[in-house]
Amino acid sequence: MPEDPNSDSLLAALEMNHEFPCEFTFKAIGRNPEGFVKSVVAAVAEELGVSDDLPHAVKETPNGRHISVTLTPVVESAQHVMRVYKRLQTLDDLVMLM
Repeated sequence: MPEDPNSDSLLAALEMNHEFPCEFTFKAIGRNPEGFVKSVVAAVAEELGVSDDLPHAVKETPNGRHISVTLTPVVESAQHVMRVYKRLQTLDDLVMLM
């Protein structure tokens, strides 16, 4: 995967706006296949090196076409945040990250 040309400025912004370690909210929105929630939670847990029973919230759109998964784990550094986002970008059925 090519290096993001904005990664240095993103890391600087994260470090300026957060005091690590801290809780950080990740939100992934995807199509509503059965495994999307599980794959999001597993990806975050694996990237952070924690158990895959991370607390998370799930919200489905009224028509059921999309689902959002929100997690707020403790992250150790801005680099951790970037690695989680990079990992989430590889998930099948991902529509948007916030």
